[in-house]
Amino acid sequence: MLEPVDARLRHPRTMANWLIYASIMVGVALVAQLYSLVPTLLFYSVLAGWIAYLIIGLGVALHKDAAYSMSLVLAVLTLAVSLPQQEHYSFGVSVASLTFVAGSMLQVGVIVSVTRYLLLKRKNLERPGS
Repeated sequence: MLEPVDARLRHPRTMANWLIYASIMVGVALVAQLYSLVPTLLFYSVLAGWIAYLIIGLGVALHKDAAYSMSLVLAVLTLAVSLPQQEHYSFGVSVASLTFVAGSMLQVGVIVSVTRYLLLKRKNLERPGS
């Protein structure tokens, strides 16, 4: 017997949700650390990105489908902007370097989990009788 679509997607959706929420929490630490480390314009750019992630998190909490696609875009943009920056690798072993590594790992997790959820959702919606 086939289980309902919502039940089949529950675990992948929950995983994606928690990784998005964790990214928001690590973002709080990042914003707090950057306040005294970077120029004002860069700080406000990072803060704007965090606010965008917060809005996406609210969309996820409210079960808005568009929030998952937007989280995927934001995670890719975050990695594309942050990974090439040489300064991110010059912290040594510090709280800042651990925050950067944790944040980058979370972005990869968001990309993988959200992509998996969206692909499974699409596959289940295309399946006849679902």
